[in-house]
Amino acid sequence: MNHPTPPRIAVTMGDPGGIGPELVARLLADPAVTAAADVLLLSDPAEVELAGADAGVALDCATTPTAGKPLLIDAGARRPGSFARREATEAGGRWALDNLRAALELAKAGEVDAILFAPLNKSSLHLAGMHENDELRWFELVLGVEDFTCELNVLPGLWTSRVTSHVSIAEVHAGITRDRVADSGRLLDRVLREAGVDAPRIGVCALNPHAGESGRFGRHEIDVIAPAVADLRGEGVDATGPFPSDTIFLRARAGEFDGVLTMYHDQGQIAMKLMGFSGGVTVAGGLPIPICTPAHGTAFDLVGRGKADPASMRNAFDLAARIGARRRDAA
Repeated sequence: MNHPTPPRIAVTMGDPGGIGPELVARLLADPAVTAAADVLLLSDPAEVELAGADAGVALDCATTPTAGKPLLIDAGARRPGSFARREATEAGGRWALDNLRAALELAKAGEVDAILFAPLNKSSLHLAGMHENDELRWFELVLGVEDFTCELNVLPGLWTSRVTSHVSIAEVHAGITRDRVADSGRLLDRVLREAGVDAPRIGVCALNPHAGESGRFGRHEIDVIAPAVADLRGEGVDATGPFPSDTIFLRARAGEFDGVLTMYHDQGQIAMKLMGFSGGVTVAGGLPIPICTPAHGTAFDLVGRGKADPASMRNAFDLAARIGARRRDAA
């Protein structure tokens, strides 16, 4: 991440009732982090003080640009006073959304190269009026994005994307089309390249048990997924499959693939969280700016105990800085 001009990253603390503020304080108290990027922290002095107390660190922010210090930006988010902790609340969801919206506006204005946000709680967000199923769809709305997007999950050395995401299992079948499989594969290939993988190798999951067993257990592999893989290969994407989902991650863990394209949420998430829950990162793929976050949740049970593991937060920061700098340099 050594660039002549450090990338500029907007950071938000996520749901104030969860461990996000503590994680951000631990992250930004590390001088190596603030040396690697210019950080714009969307928050206010009260949240910064409490975050530092939870983390057991002195989080020293500046109110004017200062080398080596996060720049604290109070974007006018609606603070009700104090926040209830260890629970989902409308006030906490509204605070998180307001600060995220401010970060997105900075991105639209070209003021930052990437966004990093601490864990959100979907119940809080929905209480605060977010109607979309997840934050990615909300990002699309705020940024005015109409192109294909999907959520990607990252461990060191392995990425996954998925064709369907936050939908019921009953809806998965209808959501898997040749175009969507190909779009998901293209996006995974593109983001891997942006992250520094020059020749990504992508393994594609089957939908049905035993990869459909030649149509005995369903024809998605024959009629939808294999033709999409052929489309990708015709475009120069190194995609292979479909492979049975109960063995593909063994091959990925052995180093055969840089990325795995899954058909639905838990098909990839169970494997990824078993392989590395404490270090996982989620990336919002297909947006005009890289947006990263830890792959875990708000962990209400750990709030105020000083035990929140910062590994995923640090990995998310490193990835946001790397992709943000590469995109900026390419432009």
